[in-house]
Amino acid sequence: MSSPLHRTTLGFRPPQVHIDLRYVLKDLGYTGGLKAIERRFGMAVTSWKALTASWRVLLWREYRRSGNEKALETLLAYNVQDVLNLEVLMVRSYNLNLKVTPFSNRYAVKEGSARGNPFRAHREVIERCLRW
Repeated sequence: MSSPLHRTTLGFRPPQVHIDLRYVLKDLGYTGGLKAIERRFGMAVTSWKALTASWRVLLWREYRRSGNEKALETLLAYNVQDVLNLEVLMVRSYNLNLKVTPFSNRYAVKEGSARGNPFRAHREVIERCLRW
């Protein structure tokens, strides 16, 4: 069910359900930011992924300032990887919650790894942004 905020801010009611994994994971004992939780689940976090969220703003500014397509693609790579990893975390969270029920063998969802990211992070763009 969408909240009134969705209707007033976005002007429409999204057809899908929104689940904030932060609360689901907290109930399972996993706290902290997305990168910390990914590490606790053994998900690979490359050096460029470990950069702070404010780094995304630098990439966006670089793209807007210069039209540098590599900056935009790097930003997309970063954001898309978060979405792909959230899918994995959702399945793992579901299975962990299901374990305490008598239905875990019957309704568990097969876990996999994040799908491939169609965007590429460009190291030279990251290094330039980090110098600012």
